[in-house]
Amino acid sequence: MIVEQGVTNVPSAGTAAQLFDNKRRVRWVRFKAVAGNSGLIYVGVSTVPRPLSATIGYELSAGNTVDLNFGEFGGSVQANTFYVDAATNNDKVSWMMILDG
Repeated sequence: MIVEQGVTNVPSAGTAAQLFDNKRRVRWVRFKAVAGNSGLIYVGVSTVPRPLSATIGYELSAGNTVDLNFGEFGGSVQANTFYVDAATNNDKVSWMMILDG
């Protein structure tokens, strides 16, 4: 197993930013909206024709977290499928992933 972590900035509210450009399989991931954020963060996947947006993403207020445990159900997803958007320019989400080795 491999652990990856990072912080993703959303420079322009309303424009989804990819969390991690890696095709490794994710077993578990935690997203946390950074405590200093001014607005809401939206976490999810972005696919065409259904891009991530405030109406589709999972909403996090500053300091809130969400965990997704795909491994618990015997599954995984590619790391590069996760995106984040924000209601306010330059808000951030921190994240940690457990990936297949």
